[in-house]
Amino acid sequence: MISLLISFGVLIIGYFVYGKIAEKIFSPDDRQTPAIAVNDGVDCVPMKTWKAFLVQLLNIAGTGPIFGALMGAVFGPVVFLWIVLGSILGGAVHDYMSGMISSRHRGASIAELSGSYLGKAAKWVMRIFSVILLVLCGTVFVTSPAGLLDKLTPDWMNGSFWTVVILVYYLLATLLPIDKLIGKLYPVFGVLLIVMAGAVIGGILFSGGTYTIPELSLRNLHPEGTPVWPYMFITVACGAVSGFHATQSPMIAKCIQTEKAGRTVFYGAMISESVIALVWAAAGVSFYGTTQLLNDALQSGASNVVYEISTGVLGGFGGVLAVAGVVVCPITSGDTAFRSARLILAETFHLEQKSIKNRLLITIPLLGIGGLLTWFAIANDKGFQTIWRYFSWSNQTLAMIALWVSTAYLLKKGKFRFGSLLTALPAAFMTSVSLTYILMANEGFRLDRSVSCIAGAAAAAVLLVIYLAALRKKCRSLGK
Repeated sequence: MISLLISFGVLIIGYFVYGKIAEKIFSPDDRQTPAIAVNDGVDCVPMKTWKAFLVQLLNIAGTGPIFGALMGAVFGPVVFLWIVLGSILGGAVHDYMSGMISSRHRGASIAELSGSYLGKAAKWVMRIFSVILLVLCGTVFVTSPAGLLDKLTPDWMNGSFWTVVILVYYLLATLLPIDKLIGKLYPVFGVLLIVMAGAVIGGILFSGGTYTIPELSLRNLHPEGTPVWPYMFITVACGAVSGFHATQSPMIAKCIQTEKAGRTVFYGAMISESVIALVWAAAGVSFYGTTQLLNDALQSGASNVVYEISTGVLGGFGGVLAVAGVVVCPITSGDTAFRSARLILAETFHLEQKSIKNRLLITIPLLGIGGLLTWFAIANDKGFQTIWRYFSWSNQTLAMIALWVSTAYLLKKGKFRFGSLLTALPAAFMTSVSLTYILMANEGFRLDRSVSCIAGAAAAAVLLVIYLAALRKKCRSLGK
């Protein structure tokens, strides 16, 4: 339990110390944000800082910090270390830079930013990659809440029923101006999410010894011997480092009223999400007692594990409230996943979005594809797990690209030495994670683990050398 409490404390300190460093390097000023300069009444709409924070938190805190943290907990308490350090040094920096750079470019998506700083080819790769990731994300965030709601409602309100309901909601949330539905519901949902996470961890901490949270250990406790590197770093994405956030931060970059709100909204929301991930990782390792029992429980689906923990810790009524809080997470990320995909496609095809006709032209096909993928996930026993694995790898690969985009931006703006290292080091780390995983994973190339690890490390080293060469060239050109 001491390790968990220290982890919470380190996250809070990280926000005030490392978050301040990131803010100082970026140097926010008093220029107009897209919410003021554009203000189109649909996507660029001014929001108060507290509301923008809650919307950003719910955008990014989908199934990932809950299901991902539970699956990461199968490796043992070592997952605490990745959640804390990954968030402070990588994830929160990633989110802050993605949001703030977007704000400087009139709310442009990560695809457009990639084109501006990594070249035209990168822009098209990221356009395709981002839309695929967002559709996969939206699909994951349909099937998981539908499964949870199925457990709480009468038989006639089954998973198929809730899938249709959720898709209809996604249609409205994707089409309507951001302040009409999302801006009104998210603050309420945000309070529910925070209260429920507090209830779960409170029930465990004050259980009178019924549940014991193990202390931090670097040992790999995965019962099947799955190696920590790189699998844990792919499994726990949204609670530590997540490329999905690079698609969400530009959406809220269109709504902040001042650049100086960025640290609270972007860096702060990521730290808050990591607190949620810690809660569920701790719940997983303590509720079942051993990683073997947790792993066995996960075979029947992460939704079942969430339900068992919630009802087991808080009882019937409290469990229903806790599951309701968990249902909010994926739904409030799934809707903005499709909304982000709409915005990226609108940028690609130069379709202004004040017109409802243009919004429908993009939204209907997107949700149609999402519906087909959802049917596949429901019709196949391992459909959800298959989609999740590809989503997780795509997620971390996007994070790697977004961090390199941020590095290129900082170099262009003259942020030399430590300034650009702020993003270059986590970018290199995520390069190694992403490449190593896809080379050795079953859904990848299935190469030997040693070969995969060497290739991943070599790729990271090559990109770091390229970065250092660019840094040296910049310094020489400016006489530094």
